[in-house]
Amino acid sequence: MTSKRHPYIPNSVDSAKKEMMKAIGINNIQELYTDIPANCQLKKRLELPEHPLSEMKLKRHIETLLSRNKTCEEMPTFLGAGCWPHYVPAAVQEIVQRSELLTAYTPYQPEISQGMLQALFEYQSMICELTGMDAANCSVYDWASALGEAARMASRIKGKPEILVPCIIHPERLATLKVYAEPAGITVKQVTYDSKSGQVDLKDLEAKISEKTAAVYIENPSYLGFIETQVEEISDNAHKHNALFIVGIDPTTLGILKPPGEYGADIVVGEAQPLGNAMSFGGSMLGIFACRDDMSFLRQMPGRIIGLTTTKNGEQQGFCMALQTREQHIRREKATSNICTNEALCAVAAAVYLALLGPEGLRDLGAACMAKANYAMRLLSKVHRVQTPVFNSTHVKEFTVNFDESGLTVKDVNAKLLQRGIHGGKDVSKEFPELGQTALYCVTEIHSKADIERLAEALDGTLGW
Repeated sequence: MTSKRHPYIPNSVDSAKKEMMKAIGINNIQELYTDIPANCQLKKRLELPEHPLSEMKLKRHIETLLSRNKTCEEMPTFLGAGCWPHYVPAAVQEIVQRSELLTAYTPYQPEISQGMLQALFEYQSMICELTGMDAANCSVYDWASALGEAARMASRIKGKPEILVPCIIHPERLATLKVYAEPAGITVKQVTYDSKSGQVDLKDLEAKISEKTAAVYIENPSYLGFIETQVEEISDNAHKHNALFIVGIDPTTLGILKPPGEYGADIVVGEAQPLGNAMSFGGSMLGIFACRDDMSFLRQMPGRIIGLTTTKNGEQQGFCMALQTREQHIRREKATSNICTNEALCAVAAAVYLALLGPEGLRDLGAACMAKANYAMRLLSKVHRVQTPVFNSTHVKEFTVNFDESGLTVKDVNAKLLQRGIHGGKDVSKEFPELGQTALYCVTEIHSKADIERLAEALDGTLGW
């Protein structure tokens, strides 16, 4: 170990390291990483140059490495699956970069944070209007954490230890749900689906729902892109058994689909990333959380709610945080969640985006995505040895493509598409092995007719021999 101070890593001198390790009671730095699985740890020293580069040379080196990356603006990408490529208007980027808003932190001092609080209040209002619900918080971390919070909230309200979810669900959302559920003693059960349509199997739902069920959860559209058409029946079944009905949504589809509040949803969760937030290599995300107007619900809602009040004479309005149920603000045993501070700036971006589009713009967005996705399905279905969609249901902006007849794996197909400058869909063959070599493709308003035709030609050239 060198005795010289490294120019990029602070406190790398031996004496400083020994002093710090002594202070925290360890003998070796590796003791700090015992919770990281051994197969994930690097067993060798990093291959760094013996003599450190100057700042200027290092910058050039990093830029050379970064130039190997390709963005969705440089090459067509058909990857969605929870983080979707949508256009972010310039006005959104301009507003959220203003110094008055450029913070992701909680506005603890309302008297000097009225602008941020008003923006978050507007976000809540628009989420309620969009989902057909009565109350919304000013976001949680992502769709997965929103689902976990909703399951725990339903269990607290109903005093029951079980939640039913569909088998067709994003595996990462399911994993996060189980992490939330296990410490609270909640059992997660999955309901099977119809093999032809992908729709929830109502008979299996009826067989599994019981007096222990706190909530039934569905996603509409589903993780694999099709619309769930039995929402009223599922809602009625849940309520008949004194359970809550939780619906997961992609907000860009609500310009053309009925809002969950109109078919009996008690809690709505979802992902607001496509509302003015770039994909940014997979984050930050923005979890939607809304519920119906019931004080037993509002008291159990996680996160923060921004409230609006007036002075006694009614001449002035003021915004503040209300019903803060985090353990930081109330007694730990009464806290519903540790979520409070989160991506507030992402919520502001979503509010600006929704305000810019308005109801008609959102309807146009949903219609454009649906039209282009269905055009892509028709075009790809003509490619030799390709089956799309796998399920006989109506799709919005995502759909499944099966390559079993080609004899190639999805991994092989995606590699060949990359060689042609196209990023293919998500490989779901391991998540749903019963579907064979199937990928999930995404088409949104950013995809031109030429992009879709280029994809079809590339697949035809890859598979059509």
